[in-house]
Order: sequence, then structure tokens, then C-alpha cells
Amino acid sequence: MLLLDRSPAACYAPHNTSTYIGAWTVSQDRCDLICIDAPRAEAIRGRLLGEGAALDAAERAKALSDPTRLTLAEALREGEELCVCDLSWIVGRSQNLVSHHLGTLRSRRLVRSRKDGKMVMYSLTEAGASLLSAVVGDTAVEVST
Repeated sequence: MLLLDRSPAACYAPHNTSTYIGAWTVSQDRCDLICIDAPRAEAIRGRLLGEGAALDAAERAKALSDPTRLTLAEALREGEELCVCDLSWIVGRSQNLVSHHLGTLRSRRLVRSRKDGKMVMYSLTEAGASLLSAVVGDTAVEVST
């Protein structure tokens, strides 16, 4: 049954309290009354990422869930462009491990690489910089205490 009265009082409980039911405490994470604003809900659903794009975004986010990869991304944000040797020294990990993690970040399009003679230089992509800022914040902004 779809209710057409869209006033908040008609659809939403007046208090956000928990209810004790036997051995279970039920919080107000769910509606007691189903009252869908279908046009608004459909408009929002139409603007969301598709399944493939959501999966891709989740994989990019997971790439920064590893502390070493997160630290590498931070180092690239600070250094702009660095080689594996420098990154290895900065994060205190072996070059093989750093190369492996950079490959993961590159496959998720968070870093790019370019050959410079015998060295491979890495830098953050725009998507990598944006995601890093979302995860750790903007360290360039000083907070006064």
C-alpha cells in the first residue's frame, strides 16, 4: 500500500528511540510504516552509479585500504613524481614489495608511470589524489590549535 500523504508526521515516528522486544533491542534503523516517495526515490536511484561503476569504485577504494599502498600514495602526493628506489626508501619497504603495490595502484588507475631512461617514475592520477584526499584529508591545510 502506497501512502500519498507525504507529510513527515504521516510517515516517520515522532521519536528516534530504541524498543525492547524480548531479548532483542530494536533501534529505529527501520521504518515502522512503509511510505515510499516513489518519484523522489526513482530520481535518486537513476543518479547512482551503475553496478560496474560501483564495483570499479569499490576496488579503487580497497586499493588504498592497505597501509603500504596508502603510504605510497601519500608519498607521491608529497613528492609529485618519484621512482621506485625513492619510494622504497621513503616507506621503508623492499623495492620488490613497492613495485608490487605500485602495480596494484596502477591497475586501479590511482597512479601512472612513465619510463625515464632506466628509471620508472610514478605519480598520482587525478582520481588517486582525489581518493587519497577523501581518505586521509588534505594535509596541506594547517589546523590551528
